[in-house]
Amino acid sequence: AVVQDPAFAPELTGSTDPFTVHTRWIETEFANDIPAFTDPAEAAEAEDEPGRESVVVEVGGKRLEVSLPSSLGMSLARTGLAAGAKPKRRAAKKSGPVASGDTLASPMQGTIVKVAVEEGQEVKEGDLVVVLEAMKMEQPLNAHRSGIVKSLTAEVGASVASGAAMCEITS
Repeated sequence: AVVQDPAFAPELTGSTDPFTVHTRWIETEFANDIPAFTDPAEAAEAEDEPGRESVVVEVGGKRLEVSLPSSLGMSLARTGLAAGAKPKRRAAKKSGPVASGDTLASPMQGTIVKVAVEEGQEVKEGDLVVVLEAMKMEQPLNAHRSGIVKSLTAEVGASVASGAAMCEITS
């Protein structure tokens, strides 16, 4: 209905008016004569048929039971979950090593906005070492082990690549 409206496609109506659609066109000028959506699940409930299915999903390490309309076409029997099959988990994309051995490395490309330690300083596991900024978000880099900071190469304002060594933490 939108792409056939004269304001959206004037050439379809033979009009020579310029293209007049703008970002609030649907809210302000579009004559919406599209019929409202009727949920097939509601019709099924009216006939005493179950219109919803429950699915257990894992979000952020927590299991949640979610109730979904049957009309989504994700029947448990078709997906194999009803027979007890476990869904395949996708491996999380890793942006690079954060810490290996003594080296604390940048997990992503970014700009160093804060260096919270000094060369020779003693740190405990979990202490803030560096703050990176990437995509307008700050990412704290914490010590992966307790020890003494050595080979500190991080400087405020420096751009670092993914996997770049920030420092070493030796015991």
